Amino acid sequence: MSGSFAGLTACFVNCTLKPSPEPSNTEALMANAASIMEANGVAVDHIRAVDHALAPGVYPDMRDEVPGGGQGRDHWPGLFPRIIGADILVLGTPIWLGDKSSVATRVIERLYGMSGELNDRGQYLYYGRTAGTIVTGNEDGVKHVAMNVLYSLQHLGYVIPPNADAGWIGEAGPGPSYADEGSGGPENDFTRRNTTFMAWNLMHTAAWLRDSGGFPAGGNSRKEWDAGARFDHPNPEYR
Repeated sequence: MSGSFAGLTACFVNCTLKPSPEPSNTEALMANAASIMEANGVAVDHIRAVDHALAPGVYPDMRDEVPGGGQGRDHWPGLFPRIIGADILVLGTPIWLGDKSSVATRVIERLYGMSGELNDRGQYLYYGRTAGTIVTGNEDGVKHVAMNVLYSLQHLGYVIPPNADAGWIGEAGPGPSYADEGSGGPENDFTRRNTTFMAWNLMHTAAWLRDSGGFPAGGNSRKEWDAGARFDHPNPEYR
């Protein structure tokens, strides 16, 4: 079974607020999905986004837009090839105030900045890739955050497979986090099952996309639409 996934690549982007080398509970849960993929021949890359200077904005390269100027104030141009070069994207985030982290918001904004680019079929650039999300925290919001992240990624063009999210939360309010001793997180069957299903469904989807040569072309070429094609859309009727 593992041979069918050999050659696939995955990029795990951890949007914790904690810079390295501080332990990250989100990273601890993401590591389980990464381990499953690696066991099946997928090459895994890890990015902790907060370790990099990611300028706010929605342009592919913000180095000329950062106040004060200066090269190196925006690391996104160096990080993006690692993300777009992966068949699978897993975006991990903690929950803060019931929502994804500010770092996750910035990563999605920077991904959005590339969404107008096209692949060699004239489709949006993210077509042919698949994505999922991992969420951790000490307050309610796993499903809300997953809904927000997965909507954003599919809107950009990523294919979202079934059960493409997994998460863990402790008791509401202060309490142990996922990787803390005695939290029960690593042993939680619901979280373990969802993490496993997510990893496998991402691998299956990535393999299907790879083996079929990408997301099917037909009725989804921005290049052809701009050239006048309408792909059977009826002419508007004015009354």
